[in-house]
Amino acid sequence: MATTPSIPVDTGEVRQVDSSDPARSGRLGWIVAGSLTTGLVAALLLVAAPFIQVQENDITGAVLLGFAVGWAMLAVLSARFTNQPQRWAVVPAIFLGISGVLLVAFGSGVNDALRWLWPPALLALAIWMGLQTDRHLRSRSRWLIVYPVIAVMALVSVSAGYETVREHLDDSAYPMSGQLINVGGHRLHLQCTGSGSPTVVLQPGGGDMSSAMGWIAPAVAGHTRVCVYDSAGRGWSDPSDATQDGAQMMADLHTLLHRGHVPGPYVLAGHSFGGLYVRIFAAQYPDEVAGMVLIDSTGAHLPASTSAQSWGSDDILARASVLASTSARLGVGRLFGLGGYGSLPPQSADEVRAKIATSTSLRSTIDEFLQATASEHEAAALTDFGGKPLVVLTAGSGNDAAWMKAQDQTAVLSTNSVHRVVQGATHPDLILKQEDAALTAQAIIDVVSSVRNNQPLR
Repeated sequence: MATTPSIPVDTGEVRQVDSSDPARSGRLGWIVAGSLTTGLVAALLLVAAPFIQVQENDITGAVLLGFAVGWAMLAVLSARFTNQPQRWAVVPAIFLGISGVLLVAFGSGVNDALRWLWPPALLALAIWMGLQTDRHLRSRSRWLIVYPVIAVMALVSVSAGYETVREHLDDSAYPMSGQLINVGGHRLHLQCTGSGSPTVVLQPGGGDMSSAMGWIAPAVAGHTRVCVYDSAGRGWSDPSDATQDGAQMMADLHTLLHRGHVPGPYVLAGHSFGGLYVRIFAAQYPDEVAGMVLIDSTGAHLPASTSAQSWGSDDILARASVLASTSARLGVGRLFGLGGYGSLPPQSADEVRAKIATSTSLRSTIDEFLQATASEHEAAALTDFGGKPLVVLTAGSGNDAAWMKAQDQTAVLSTNSVHRVVQGATHPDLILKQEDAALTAQAIIDVVSSVRNNQPLR
């Protein structure tokens, strides 16, 4: 029996394309790679956008919005140009987009809530995305790109949740001793112990906080009044929007001491970068400084007339600093304390490890090192310490000839100075290791005695 060929009729319906169509399925891998790469680029561009404030919440929100763009592109382009539409990608786009908008629009008002809610929600989303990928994505890009990205999301969720819990526990475990004093827009932590004059002010080194002086402060407190403090963003102190070069930090310290009713004269003791800072203080407020101890201090070799080095746009540097410091929300900051501080008294060591893990501390540290050249330039303004007692204390291990020469040059700032080398001690040992910290404390006590008795150092 003969059959009549059927004539195709255009019904207006979209024809289902065979999944084996190589032309359309081959595009999917490129769309996956291009979409997620675009999301990364969008995140960086939004971070740099002038309408995004230089604040942690806004920068984080901008990153999330950029990633949302990438997932949205995957959903749209895969449906339009391939035979494997990845419509499930709309869900992470909406989740990340809403999170980003909330952070940018409401900032700190929603930050505390999101810190608790976001990690478990992100983990649930990552698991769901893995299932959807397995069901709908038939491309090598699943293994090369999407699964690794989902794995990173899961890792971020777990580490962010861990850090949130740890910081909450740390706040209860390590309450602040001393007081918080407003120095103009932000508060700094100050703690003073002991009695007598002159008052010793201890200045921690770069990235450190007051608890790093756990051996030295109690030893000096047995002979005179001693004060420790945390610079902006460190320890228990509030962060500051002001550029944290040495001059600004020492202006804050000066205000802190006066508003904290800590009268001079002061004996200043600074470790590492802290040596730069106390020299700046002595140059700015010479009548209030009676003596100094420079503890393996960073040098200041630039002539005062030279210009400080510029690292680039202040706005771009500030945004990069905030972006980098946000990694502390994932527990990255805790890695910095793993290899050190164990030789401090247990309470002091635990306090340092807890506090340097925060995003505000990490940002403060990054900003401090970005301003290193400016601080060295400012410290060079102190060219003559007169006959005031000065002890230059140098670690005998790990320093090269150039460092030793710079220490010798620093000692000539005063006609009443001594340069002592602590044999066998490394740079951090002078404050962290008990026996070496005892020699540092003794150097401070020697300067106090010289001031009190108006006698030259021995």
